[in-house]
Amino acid sequence: MYVYLIQSIPNPKKRYVGMTADLKRRIAEHNSGETTSTVDHRPWELVTFLKFTNELKAEKFEAYLKHGSGYSFAKRHFW
Repeated sequence: MYVYLIQSIPNPKKRYVGMTADLKRRIAEHNSGETTSTVDHRPWELVTFLKFTNELKAEKFEAYLKHGSGYSFAKRHFW
């Protein structure tokens, strides 16, 4: 399972954190417009990703990056 961070190429202030089992497919979905939450800011580039062997840990880390101190952590270290 992967937790990934992508950033809009035309609008770098637009960022997205997600989770997937198939990273290449998921990035392609974001760039082809199949994901409604990211369709308006295409194309997207992969900033970083982390691979987890435990799905629950991946889910918790994704949630962490999307809120509070985890959001600040991602902003400081990944963006």
